[in-house]
Amino acid sequence: MDELDNNKLKAEDDEREVESEENQRGEEIEVNEDRLPSRAMAIHEHIRQEGEKEMERDALALLWSAIAAGLSMGASLLAKGIFHVKLEGIPGGFLLENLGYTFGFIIVIMARQQLFTENTVTAVLPVMHNPTLGNVGLLMRLWSVVLAGNLIGTAVAAWAFNYMPIFDEPTRQAFVSIAEDVMKNSPTEMFANAIISGWLVATMVWMFPVAGAAKIVVIILMTWLIALADTTHIVVGSVEILYLVINGNLPWSDFIWPFALPTLAGNICGGTFIFALLSHAQIRNDMSSKRKAEAHAQAAEKGKKADRA
Repeated sequence: MDELDNNKLKAEDDEREVESEENQRGEEIEVNEDRLPSRAMAIHEHIRQEGEKEMERDALALLWSAIAAGLSMGASLLAKGIFHVKLEGIPGGFLLENLGYTFGFIIVIMARQQLFTENTVTAVLPVMHNPTLGNVGLLMRLWSVVLAGNLIGTAVAAWAFNYMPIFDEPTRQAFVSIAEDVMKNSPTEMFANAIISGWLVATMVWMFPVAGAAKIVVIILMTWLIALADTTHIVVGSVEILYLVINGNLPWSDFIWPFALPTLAGNICGGTFIFALLSHAQIRNDMSSKRKAEAHAQAAEKGKKADRA
């Protein structure tokens, strides 16, 4: 019985394996900058390695991590709302208020929780490297599970903010005001703003492999910029808009349109179709150079063996 269970688990793991040259050869992805043609390729390969790991993870593990991320993103609305009240009338208060937006991202990223917009670049690179139906299926599985988990988490956070007797009336009004500012955008504006935020999040992810101890500084600066630019983000925005829905200020249909669908499309467009495509394109020639170098090395090795024989 145990053997059957082990065989079943192994079969499931094989089904979730990303199709790549390294997996076929049973090797790890090379991420050593000294052994790759360029620094950009080293970053690309590091992120691709992370993407493959995420795509192969168990769906239930992804879901729970994504729900936790959705809950954590509530910290952005929480901090921004509190700052809005406490800093009212203070010169430069706008800058500090928007600093509150960064809190949710700091928690999610440093805790390694699953955030949908991170996966618009991390999980896309393995597919661009080897665009097979199997890899596309794994990407769609990851995206759907993580997005569903993020939205569940944001709904729970919004419900808690509305019903739990934690906040005073000025803070609750600040939550409403922040969300209403988002809803002033038309669907076209939601989409355009979301492209910018998707691109900025993808840029942030690209910087992580070389950020080292400065990673938290990168998170703060990039997400602070997202807030200052008044762009839209599918996960943070969901906490804000669902707060309006749950307290009765907005119908459910308005969450779907004009907010969720245009914002989701914009985040994917900014993270995947702009940043990930450009980032992958810049290292394609490096990949060709790497393959040529490997071929020359293999040929040289065969020549040495032939000489010894």
